[in-house]
Amino acid sequence: MIKQSNRLNSVEEYYFSKKLREVSKMIESGDSVINMGVGSPDLFPSNDAVNEIKNSLSDPIAHKYQSYQGIPELRDAISKFYDKFFGFKLNPSNEILPLMGSKEGIMHISLAFLNPGDEVLIPNPGYPTYLSVTKLVEAKPRFYNLSLENKWFPDIEELEKLNLSNVKIMWVNYPHMPTGASASKQQFEQLINFAKKHNILIINDNPYSFILNDNHTSLLSIDNSKEVAMELNSLSKSFNMSGWRVGMLLGSSENISKVLKVKSNMDSGMFYGIQKGAIAALNLNESWFKDLNKIYLTRRKLIWKIADKLNCSYDKRSKGLFVWAKLPNNIKSSESFIDSLLKQKKIFVAPGTIFGSKGEGYIRFSLCIDENKINEALKRIGL
Repeated sequence: MIKQSNRLNSVEEYYFSKKLREVSKMIESGDSVINMGVGSPDLFPSNDAVNEIKNSLSDPIAHKYQSYQGIPELRDAISKFYDKFFGFKLNPSNEILPLMGSKEGIMHISLAFLNPGDEVLIPNPGYPTYLSVTKLVEAKPRFYNLSLENKWFPDIEELEKLNLSNVKIMWVNYPHMPTGASASKQQFEQLINFAKKHNILIINDNPYSFILNDNHTSLLSIDNSKEVAMELNSLSKSFNMSGWRVGMLLGSSENISKVLKVKSNMDSGMFYGIQKGAIAALNLNESWFKDLNKIYLTRRKLIWKIADKLNCSYDKRSKGLFVWAKLPNNIKSSESFIDSLLKQKKIFVAPGTIFGSKGEGYIRFSLCIDENKINEALKRIGL
């Protein structure tokens, strides 16, 4: 047998990849499992986006290799979108890099800036891919703890006490997944000042700004932030296009060019029709988000009822696609709890521990499930 690379010894298969196989087997054996664990929107993209991809298929260039930087019209649409909703301008020619999903961007950024042994500040709890990619590029993860007491925002004073001389990158994610916490402009200013002081590249992963959130904030809106900051965004969540794989990376022309060196050696450009559909989505007006959020508001209220029945507590001010719920104090293991829920009630929710050790004692519900199934889950919980 051919041995795997040493770098694979430090990472495991993605939790949802493994767990969803278990769920699929249960369904194949006849169990009616309600999946409330995964944040993959079940609603359709806009008709404009779908029609645009259909209409593009007969274009003479539709089926050819595409630019590594995306077509100019897509970068221009991203620039206008940020100007409209976040209030600042980006140069579409060299400060925007379209991506095949923001997960791709996490890998590209890490390959572009990290050497083996460099250190990376990773939120705990946080998106598991920050950790796995850090390990895959043979950098060293250093967790910074987030807490309910500090409203799930980094404790800058505690970070200042650390030896940060080897830290190259810091990942942040606001609105935050999994907790739904948001960050203010003043907090973003703190992060930029911290990054400048310690010469750290700080990246905000920002796909949830429009889900149950009226206050759209970007790390790059802070004056002179681009010298130490970049931002990832995605059409997956806010436009119901997770399977399309459309993301974007924003930053200074110098930093974008470094990431482009990696990207241009790893793919051959996004499919033309998807780019045209993405442009149509980015050109939608604010009523799109209002209509979307009406649905999520209804779903969230029902999931709150489920959390109440499970004697969980939660923050009604949270943003994004999830409900982050604290289990009763007498329950010591999130994973044991969700395994019991899956076995006894045929309901799957995500255990907080997959997002880090500070997720112990929490579970995460997804809003990406229709109202009828949520009501069915509510009935099952009540039995």
